[in-house]
Amino acid sequence: MSMVQDIAEKLADDTLKAMKHLDDDRFFMEVASELGAASTTLEEAFLTAIRVRLAERKARAFIRARIEGQKKDENFGR
Repeated sequence: MSMVQDIAEKLADDTLKAMKHLDDDRFFMEVASELGAASTTLEEAFLTAIRVRLAERKARAFIRARIEGQKKDENFGR
């Protein structure tokens, strides 16, 4: 991984923690704006890292919901 990717990955992790603490699901856009003012390369790497993590969360939530729905269907009528 390149230095830019390493930094972007760490910033993405820290930003997601801050988003939870702040209860602000768009905070990453403010961070990206600050990054973009100094380095568009880092901004893009950061946004990619954030999007990948958010997509993973969404996919995992979908999988959990689908499994829970299946369990409810299997238990229906017992």
